[in-house]
Amino acid sequence: MKLQPDKSDVQTLTAHGPGWVAVNNEKVDGSVVVGSRGERFAWDCPRYEDLGPAHFERLVELGAELIIFGSGSKIRFPKPMWLTGLMARRTGVETMDTGAACRTYNILAAEGRHVVAALIVEPLNGDGA
Repeated sequence: MKLQPDKSDVQTLTAHGPGWVAVNNEKVDGSVVVGSRGERFAWDCPRYEDLGPAHFERLVELGAELIIFGSGSKIRFPKPMWLTGLMARRTGVETMDTGAACRTYNILAAEGRHVVAALIVEPLNGDGA
């Protein structure tokens, strides 16, 4: 699905599909963290089942006001104990499927919010849940 964000100076998630997302029109074939202040790095969790507390601890360092967690093809919530560092910093966490997370990130980033999308991009080989 191609997304049409308003003109913005921040990184945008310009498209997504099974097994990929596009960041500023660059196709990314794996899980990724993208932030409205230029943050971007591979997120080593190809499936929800691979997630653990260390994945969310890395997000604490970013200092965002909101983390949008894209849990893959369906909504799956992180375990509360994984979020203790984010809660201690009073960082909000919203969970949705990855497609919805892409769209929500674009809206909030365009508003000038310091938002980070942590997206699980499931592999196409059937290993995704």
